[in-house]
Amino acid sequence: MAAAVRCFGRVLIHHQRHGLSKVTSQTSLYPCSIYIPVPNRYFAAAAKPAKKTKKGSKEKASNEKKDDIEKIKSYPFMEGEPEDDVYLKHLYPRQIYEVEKAVHLLKKFQVLDFTNPKQGVYLDLTLDMTLGKKKKVEPFTSVLSLPYPFISEMSKVAVFTENASEIKIAEENGAAFAGGTKLIQKILDDEIQADFYVAVPEIMPELNPLRKKLKTRFPKFNRNSVGRDIPKMLELFKTGLEIKVDEERENFLETKIATLDMPSDQIAANLQAVINEVCRQRPLNLGPFVVRAFLRSSTSEGLLLKIEPLLPKEAETKESDEKAA
Repeated sequence: MAAAVRCFGRVLIHHQRHGLSKVTSQTSLYPCSIYIPVPNRYFAAAAKPAKKTKKGSKEKASNEKKDDIEKIKSYPFMEGEPEDDVYLKHLYPRQIYEVEKAVHLLKKFQVLDFTNPKQGVYLDLTLDMTLGKKKKVEPFTSVLSLPYPFISEMSKVAVFTENASEIKIAEENGAAFAGGTKLIQKILDDEIQADFYVAVPEIMPELNPLRKKLKTRFPKFNRNSVGRDIPKMLELFKTGLEIKVDEERENFLETKIATLDMPSDQIAANLQAVINEVCRQRPLNLGPFVVRAFLRSSTSEGLLLKIEPLLPKEAETKESDEKAA
């Protein structure tokens, strides 16, 4: 029994010395400071829970912002047009201009901003592509002859025909390339490149290998690129203006119609010709095809046009189709 007590005492003394050695080993780096032994911590302290914000305060802030926005929206419009050049837009309804007034303003902006007087004039159209019952107008490409052309460079046109006399007529009227099926392989190999391709009706079945290559430039009757009057087709496609619907937006058409140094009546005439050509792509009995129209120059903002007077009437289109026939 005494031996067991002595053994237990030795173990206790050894444990106390071991604990004191740990404490003394943690000496202070600064001799003047008071050292307070801190027991070793083997576990991290639990993080304090984040303060919960009241949902009501956030909702209140968002509601206040909405109220401010609604207050701005609910401001009554001012009567008449703004008298100064600088004004708050939300206080005035968006101005809608007649074509003549819009062209006059674009010319005025050019003088005030000291920009290029020969800069381009552009027409931006938003279209209603619906045909009824889940059908839509496919994005289209068309070429028209403007009453007042402004493009100085002529486009390259290739003519497909096997007739030797027609080939001669095409070359005399300015065709860049003229020939029959011999041109097909050269086009596939990119040896021949043209801006537009026209053809006579007889050769159309032979041109099927070019459909994927030419895509929208493949000759078609509804684009006036297939016919018998080769000089007329060449005149149209050499000097004509190509318009096409944006493939990504699908209901938006942007095209250059003139230069700003042209007379105002010529710019207005070109604008009307473009709208007439666009409206041919959908039946008029379905309603207005052009929903919105903006006129702008290369350096100015877009001016919203009064579109109703510019849209062709159904009776007018019938007369024009009869004259064309």
